[in-house]
Amino acid sequence: MTAHDTQFDLNQAPLRIGRVHLNVRDLVRMSAFYEQALGLIRHSEGGGRVTLGTPDTAVLELRGDPSLAPVDPRAAGLFHTAFLLPERADLARWLAHALDMQLPLQGASDHIVSEAIYLADPEGNGVEIYTDHPITRWRGPEGQIRMATDPLDLPGLIALADGTHWTDFPRGGMIGHVHLQVGDIGQAEGFYRDILGFDLAARYPGASFFGAGGYHHQLAGNVWNSRGAGPRRAGTAGLDRVELIVNDPATRAAILARAAAAAIATDYHGDTPLLRDPWGTILTLTA
Repeated sequence: MTAHDTQFDLNQAPLRIGRVHLNVRDLVRMSAFYEQALGLIRHSEGGGRVTLGTPDTAVLELRGDPSLAPVDPRAAGLFHTAFLLPERADLARWLAHALDMQLPLQGASDHIVSEAIYLADPEGNGVEIYTDHPITRWRGPEGQIRMATDPLDLPGLIALADGTHWTDFPRGGMIGHVHLQVGDIGQAEGFYRDILGFDLAARYPGASFFGAGGYHHQLAGNVWNSRGAGPRRAGTAGLDRVELIVNDPATRAAILARAAAAAIATDYHGDTPLLRDPWGTILTLTA
């Protein structure tokens, strides 16, 4: 078995992240950041929107509106968008690129399931760049997913770059997970586990991690900055919506049935259902 054989294939999960939509105050500056710092390429633009992604697919949509209030760091909404790289060597090349650009990195951790580096975009939206460890490392002796926040071997990672250079965000890269700020962990579990149907993969103090299909997490929620937060105010920059790609029509039908039973309203954009979590973040359920 090779290392590649032990990598989790998110495309096979019953639920995975598609596009993340952000409302931004300075569309030009924010687009430039994601293009230059992350290497995303421009797929489309117009009507005050820019769509960015990998060579294969669009993963991020920015909607510009200079009248928006700045991101409130204590409000419910986005903690970070986590961009998953296919190989550890990709993370090494990106780290060398980030150091060359003198990007203000905010942290770096080995989480047992993954290796991750953290920063923020110019408007304060959190960004994680990560690669997964082989799935053989993820689980404890009783089969439970183990997660921790240990120091990342930065010198070893840099050495792996071995003179190669970061160019565009690589083919096969994607948004692996989205970590949210929520007002209450119990409510978050009631929505993301009980309505959307994610497994509760792991818990930290003040945070829960939600996975589907055996992945360590496609979504997470924490109250570290936002405990007690109410619904998000309109007219504020930050997260607008998260696209969930649902691989099986029966899975989507079951989600909608649970939402209806819990008296959670379902809206539609064309044929695509939209649900709102308890804090107003929109989740679109794309077939």
